[in-house]
Amino acid sequence: MKLQSLWTEDTIGYRTFKRWCESVVELTSGEVGFIPFPGGSVAEIFDMMTATSAGVLDGMHWVPHYAAVTGAMPAGAFLTSFPMGLPHPHQWDMLFDSYGGTDLARELYARHGLHYVGHVHHDMNLIHSNVPIRSLDDFSGLNLRMPGGLVADCFEAIGARTVALAGSEVRPALASGAIDAADFTGPAMNFDLGFADVSKYIVMGPTSTPCLHQPVDLTIVVFNQGVWDSLSTATQDLLTELVRSFSMQHFTAHQEANIEAWSQFAAAGVEVTRLSEQDVDRFRAIALPLWFEWANRDPDSARVLSLHLEVMLNPAVAYISPEDIEGFELKL
Repeated sequence: MKLQSLWTEDTIGYRTFKRWCESVVELTSGEVGFIPFPGGSVAEIFDMMTATSAGVLDGMHWVPHYAAVTGAMPAGAFLTSFPMGLPHPHQWDMLFDSYGGTDLARELYARHGLHYVGHVHHDMNLIHSNVPIRSLDDFSGLNLRMPGGLVADCFEAIGARTVALAGSEVRPALASGAIDAADFTGPAMNFDLGFADVSKYIVMGPTSTPCLHQPVDLTIVVFNQGVWDSLSTATQDLLTELVRSFSMQHFTAHQEANIEAWSQFAAAGVEVTRLSEQDVDRFRAIALPLWFEWANRDPDSARVLSLHLEVMLNPAVAYISPEDIEGFELKL
């Protein structure tokens, strides 16, 4: 089976994906083999969903947010990290495994001829900049790369001019000065991609909230439905568990690589600047109404956000209170 990752070659993300793919033939006793491809090698990143649905790819390791940006599946905006959303990976595990998120995602992807196998943890996203950003006000007027959609809307609300670029275009755009700053992945991935050579600053939230805009950049593994249906039930169950294993491998590989990456950024003279607690409160006040605005554009988006709100209101999570969402309504 041909599987393409969203990650390009020579990154910790693709190396981890490739190792996992190569392990599958032995773990399935030779029944299934995965041929890994790096991002953009068979299908462009924004076209991977269409390519997998059409059978050009048998499966993909992707980010659901792109489905919202292209308009193919607006609910994709809430199937991965969004501004001031759930900040910890285990809370996303709750969403998918305890609150029905996986079943809902499978329903939505099935409409496109795809089988959603499961979510894969990655990292928080960083913002790299060539100008110092020490408050939300400093984003005003900046040319800022964002992945589009809800994330971009939140930054436009604080005065940034956002542009959506594919991953391969971000570093050259920073280097040329075409953009002032850019959201991209976590420390290890970004150092691998040479961001230390083209940006002077990494912008983060305060220590209580290190990432405001995409704190858990969730990826997914999805198969062409016909390919998935051709497998025995036992093999489907095994591959589902192997995707769970991949999530742990993917997350821990990035966190281990990040230890060295932070030191490498410091040695390269890249400065970490931090927003304030007041900026967190202000960004939250901007983001929360936009959650509902985006969710109410599409009934399935409202269904997914409704699950998020249930998790956030869980007393053990307590990320929002009933007062925070008083006056807002989801059009389910």
